[in-house]
Amino acid sequence: MRIGINAFGCDHGRSGTGSYLSSLIKNLGDIPHEIELFGPELDRYTYTSGMDSISYFGVSTGDSLFAERLWHAASYGSFVRKRKYDAVLFPSGTKLLPLSFDVPSFVVVQDLVSDLHRNSDDGAIFGIYRRQLKKASRIIAASRSVRDDLVNEKIPAEKITVIHHGIDTSLFYPRETSDSEAILIHPFSIRRPYIIYASRVAYPSKNHVELIKAFALFKQKTGAPHRLVLAGADGVNAEVVHREVLNSPVSSDILLTGYFPHQNLPELYSAADACIFPSSAEGVGMPVLEAMACSIPVACARSGALPEIAGDCALYFDHTNPEEIAACIEQLVRKQNGENDNLRSSLVQKASGWVSSFSWENCARETVDCIESALRTL
Repeated sequence: MRIGINAFGCDHGRSGTGSYLSSLIKNLGDIPHEIELFGPELDRYTYTSGMDSISYFGVSTGDSLFAERLWHAASYGSFVRKRKYDAVLFPSGTKLLPLSFDVPSFVVVQDLVSDLHRNSDDGAIFGIYRRQLKKASRIIAASRSVRDDLVNEKIPAEKITVIHHGIDTSLFYPRETSDSEAILIHPFSIRRPYIIYASRVAYPSKNHVELIKAFALFKQKTGAPHRLVLAGADGVNAEVVHREVLNSPVSSDILLTGYFPHQNLPELYSAADACIFPSSAEGVGMPVLEAMACSIPVACARSGALPEIAGDCALYFDHTNPEEIAACIEQLVRKQNGENDNLRSSLVQKASGWVSSFSWENCARETVDCIESALRTL
């Protein structure tokens, strides 16, 4: 079988979708099928560098969403027929889909589609792509939460297969950290202690504003020396978050890093006192697992896929309530008669076993099984 994997819409590896594709590819090398990635010419070595078993076909097109949409609308059909794919996998979900699927097609959905629709600034295009989901051979949902959301969007449940992402434990594992006052991760020198939220900076769904307010409450109540590190590239309405930081009474203790290289995140997590993850519309929530794998305690929103992904290994809060978020921060970072240390160690200990159940090897195998199974019935 010859499987094409569409690398368009994966942000040149600099996003959650890009990280998903990189990790999936690394674990597909031993399957008994021919795999070919296709996408922007400039991504020729982004995902397949050092891999002999998986090829890459570069497509010459403009490096813009408009140009890539145009190519999918006008050239995709003839392209996949010429490449003679038996099936095509779309890792970027509803971001980029052709107007018609010319070969059996499998769409990976990592986001809550209902939230994407509410916050889309391109409703017409999104509406077309959402209708295209119903025409896909199979949809691979990254969580049960995503599956349930798709069913609510009138996607037939029998077309949806849940396959959880994995965690790369060769990259995300506990790192020894010195007692130095700052951690040096080029180009940053980040003063400790700090708490971290690693996510694209977007408003309102990522709830940075509520976290910033909660952090101010925490600082004002406790006088703790902690900083808040917001690590992620700017997304939709990022200027709202930047403005909130500037207006915060503790703005001098808040750091917006911008895009932070994925390979450097383990060091950033390991030196943090806690990970606070307030996003309310997560379909996957991989940063929560990454933080757990680095042995730092986690508190997150009681929303989306996060309870499914974090299990009983995290504290939970109402993402709309800064006071409740602040209380969770205090529970995780303040030392009071040993109780907080016991809570921290309990969460970290439970998480160490929990993250081992999320395997990229399993994800890759189940994805191929899904494609094989669907093709047998088409």
